[in-house]
Amino acid sequence: MANFQLTSETAFKVKTKFLRKYRDLANEPLDFTPGKEDQLVEDLMRLVKRDRTYIEFTIQKALADTKGNRL
Repeated sequence: MANFQLTSETAFKVKTKFLRKYRDLANEPLDFTPGKEDQLVEDLMRLVKRDRTYIEFTIQKALADTKGNRL
């Protein structure tokens, strides 16, 4: 189970930050449905070829400063 919760707004900001870091994700569908955080983590794990710990850490880092551009 994911260690965070996303809303539609925060999911959009996290997605934007991931697209800035991983530009090759621009062609991938990164749809998010509230309550399906685990599915988002699994999709990102597959796409960026990193483990769950890294993906969850990166998402939490993005959520810590939703107004900033840094990831």
